[in-house]
Amino acid sequence: MPEASACHCTRCRKVSGSYEIGIDVNKSALEISGAEHLTWYFSSEKVRRGFCATCGSPMFFDAPEADWIGLHLGSFDGKTGARIAKHIFVADKGDYYEICDGAPQYETVPAG
Repeated sequence: MPEASACHCTRCRKVSGSYEIGIDVNKSALEISGAEHLTWYFSSEKVRRGFCATCGSPMFFDAPEADWIGLHLGSFDGKTGARIAKHIFVADKGDYYEICDGAPQYETVPAG
C-alpha cells in the first residue's frame, strides 16, 4: 500500500485550499497521459508544480533535479489505496483544523 505524506506548509495550503496529501514516485516509473493538458508553475527556484490546464487542479510537485515526483492524491479519480504515513511542516498548519489520525508529525521533512 503506498504511503502518503500530508504537507501542511503555507504554500501547499494555498495551492490546495487546505493541506495537500501526496505520494512520491520515481520519475522513471511515471507515464503521464495527456501531458499536453498540463501547465507548470515554478513556486520556487527548486520546485515546480503541475496543474491541469483545463480545470486548474493541482496534480504534481516536482523538484526537477530529483529522481522522484510528488503526485497529489486529490487529483485521482477513484480509490488510491494510499494511507497517510506522516504529516510534514506541521508548524505551518492552519488553525482551522486538527491532526487527529495518529500518524507521526514533523516540523519539517524528516531525514531519510
